Amino acid sequence: MTPVMARVRNFANWCNLSTPLGLVVASIGRARVVRGEDGIWLAEGYRLGFPMASAFTVGSVVLTAAPSWAQIESRRPGLLRHEVNHTWQYAYSLGLLYLPLYAGAMGWSWLRTGDRASANFFEQSADLALGGYEVAPTRPLAQGIAQLRGLVGHRQR
Repeated sequence: MTPVMARVRNFANWCNLSTPLGLVVASIGRARVVRGEDGIWLAEGYRLGFPMASAFTVGSVVLTAAPSWAQIESRRPGLLRHEVNHTWQYAYSLGLLYLPLYAGAMGWSWLRTGDRASANFFEQSADLALGGYEVAPTRPLAQGIAQLRGLVGHRQR
């Protein structure tokens, strides 16, 4: 990626408020924040249990609970590249709009595969393999809906 494109992405994510939100999330999670390659923010040692992921991205801020990105990259090579791909998605999605779009894509993926990532457009576009995801087979939509109904019915009892 060219330095100009990186600056455009980071500027877009600052203006669309996703990077300021990411820095607030990192602060609330008491993460140590440093500048990374191409001007992204790397937050290490994130201490909140949500979301349940080894890493996640908000704007141009990439967060992990691991003590360092070097440590997580030694265990999961390519994970940082996967998360950096999400920084572009925030820019393309106009920032905070990414969050409900991602939630919808995650729900669709769960209905279609029983997995939150396999049929999630955003995870596929960020490279599922780099993110450490295995692809689950597609199931009939009716099967996913039936499973959802079972879960909802079980909770109402």
